[in-house]
Amino acid sequence: MSFIEEVTMNIPVWQYPLTMGGYILLLLGLVELMRKQPKFALVFWLLSLLSFPFWFEYLDGWFRWAKTLSVLLPTALVVGFARIAWMYKDNPHRFWQFFRGDWVLKFLYGILFLNIAEATLKDFATANYFNAICGVILCITIPFPRYKHGERVYWVIGKDKPNDLLFYSTAAWNFLYTTWNMAFVYGEAGSYFAASMCILIAAELYPVLKKRPELYIIARVYTLAFHILVRSCSEVFVPLMDSGTWMNDNVLWTWGLINLILHVPFAIWYFRNKRHSATKEPPFGNRPPPLAKDYPTSRAFA
Repeated sequence: MSFIEEVTMNIPVWQYPLTMGGYILLLLGLVELMRKQPKFALVFWLLSLLSFPFWFEYLDGWFRWAKTLSVLLPTALVVGFARIAWMYKDNPHRFWQFFRGDWVLKFLYGILFLNIAEATLKDFATANYFNAICGVILCITIPFPRYKHGERVYWVIGKDKPNDLLFYSTAAWNFLYTTWNMAFVYGEAGSYFAASMCILIAAELYPVLKKRPELYIIARVYTLAFHILVRSCSEVFVPLMDSGTWMNDNVLWTWGLINLILHVPFAIWYFRNKRHSATKEPPFGNRPPPLAKDYPTSRAFA
């Protein structure tokens, strides 16, 4: 019997709601702290990169390495500095001007696309085809930061404190991303599914509790980065909330099918609204994205 199987058999049922609930609360508090204290967030994530030597022991396979690098590096080196740059938006130093450039938002769009694409490729590789198609739909319905003849910007670093990373999509996209990702980690993460589910629930809950859907991505960034950091340095989740015995191929297949049934109408609605828009911009929720004129393009670094 393996260590993971032995641990799973020894975990009482009551432990799961306690550990998972506690982890979700911890993550919600973490997002609040990171949002309200961007300087602390910058230092924390820069220091997190010093854990690199531990990664060789706990990361296995191309997917885990790609996921870790594509999450921790942008969180530390791009999101952190960009938020500080907008905190000091009147500072003319070229370093801060650089991180106020439009390239930041284009880069973060690319990172989100990359993270979905990585998981989608893994779904295709493991024959989780229904869910893989959902990943493709999510990729092609991520709004660009700004459109050539558009009136609004869909990704911004807020000008006002605490200078959040804001993502103006729809609550439907946020939810579909969550259920797609849950199905993916159910098939891929095995023993880590319960812990991964916690970070997805926390990221979904945070903007709901704040009544600000545009906070979804910043919540997702910090919850995912923290989870990735812990997984790259330890096996703490296995004894606390191992879910290796939860795996069932029929559940995975059904979940993927349900996701596809939900994603296809959304894609039709999304592209229909985008096509009928006078500016060919995608639909958004009840809180409209800011006007492009309020965030002029930084051409020097676009």
